[in-house]
Amino acid sequence: MHLLSAKPVPCAAITGRVQVERSSNTVYHQNTLDLDPDLIQLLNESRDAESDNLSRIDNNLRHNFMKVLESFRSVGISDQDFAGTTGYGYDDRGRDVTEEVYAKVFRTESALVRHQIASGTQALSLCLFGLLLPGDEILFATGKPYDTLQTVVGMDKQIPGCLTELGITWKVAPGNVHEDSTFESIANSVGSRTKVVFIQRSRGYSWQRSVSCLAVSEIAQAVKARNRDVIVMVDNCYGEFTETVEPTEVGADIAAGSLIKNPGGGIAPTGGYIVGRKDLVERIATRLTAPGIGGEIGPSLNTARLMLQGLFLAPQMVAESLSGTCVAGHVFRSLGYRVLPDAAEIPSDNVLAVMMGDEERLLTFCQGFHVASPVNALYKPVASPLPGYAHNVIMAGGTFVQGSSSELTVDAPICPPYIMYMQGGLLHHHVEVAVLSGLTALKRRNLLDP
Repeated sequence: MHLLSAKPVPCAAITGRVQVERSSNTVYHQNTLDLDPDLIQLLNESRDAESDNLSRIDNNLRHNFMKVLESFRSVGISDQDFAGTTGYGYDDRGRDVTEEVYAKVFRTESALVRHQIASGTQALSLCLFGLLLPGDEILFATGKPYDTLQTVVGMDKQIPGCLTELGITWKVAPGNVHEDSTFESIANSVGSRTKVVFIQRSRGYSWQRSVSCLAVSEIAQAVKARNRDVIVMVDNCYGEFTETVEPTEVGADIAAGSLIKNPGGGIAPTGGYIVGRKDLVERIATRLTAPGIGGEIGPSLNTARLMLQGLFLAPQMVAESLSGTCVAGHVFRSLGYRVLPDAAEIPSDNVLAVMMGDEERLLTFCQGFHVASPVNALYKPVASPLPGYAHNVIMAGGTFVQGSSSELTVDAPICPPYIMYMQGGLLHHHVEVAVLSGLTALKRRNLLDP
């Protein structure tokens, strides 16, 4: 997050007044956040209206929690496994059991889970560089990928080290993945040089629905009917535990994501994971270390406990995030905003996209939202350039782990139609309070109506 100054920033949404707003469902003690009472009432009404979806989220939580618990039990985790190694990391028990648990949870042959993987983009980049050779082609089945991965591929310009510099080509399949006829179009796009078919589950920085595991399954079946050797790869960022199955259970050969998103549970201090077929994970591991070494080295440096504890908490955290996003989406729709997921979508990620339509409205909401953060709340987020992004980006929401969007953040590229993307949330109450804080800031500046 980029900060304007190191001094506390005055904000109309902050007062010294102690006030309690009462409603039929919620009591918010407002020591410093003077939340608008009409907006609180609207949020309570929205929660009641979303009761069926909230019950569905809770049922999914029960299933996913049992899946994770049984994975821990089957591996036989003990507290002695939390001790890590240094140096080369030979025979690091903490690292090995963490990867074994991940393989169990995602129902795969193998897993690579390392704190040396610092982001989701790095995990995905490792996969692509490990699986593709010069002359191969990658087919993007669900549209262009997230901004930072476009840079890895070399879509808009060729930078040193990108895939296109190595003679690897790419193309985007036509059509809308949410239309049945598109699966045939994707299959028809598979050519003789197509090595990897790439699926992004999250909506990313685009105005589209998330991709369900059912859609992943149908894409996998369609492309493998055309070429059985094609590798189906899934960017699983923000998708873990949003459904009762994972992509690797329904046809994906390999999936990857970040531990400072869903599977880290808000506990993991850093890291990324790759799960899938054993032969593919082994190839990818050589890109993390070196050929002939692969996953056999890499000290866990005593991070195993945090990674495992985060995974154990992840289903609960994702359910909290989805519950908060569900209610927040209803609030925005009630106010007249265009929102994804819309009322007809059962989300397969925990990202809420809202079309703000105006730069001032977008920035005001993000800054008001940030006031409700537990960390860096006295700083004012501003838009600025970030590596790998085409436009200036505002990132709001103070987190305990830097960049941990699983904790609760909102960010947006500063370009029309000025869409903000809210993700994460360790507690659904925090999601509600932060959204109310952002909307209250809009109302006080007469910017609430879209």
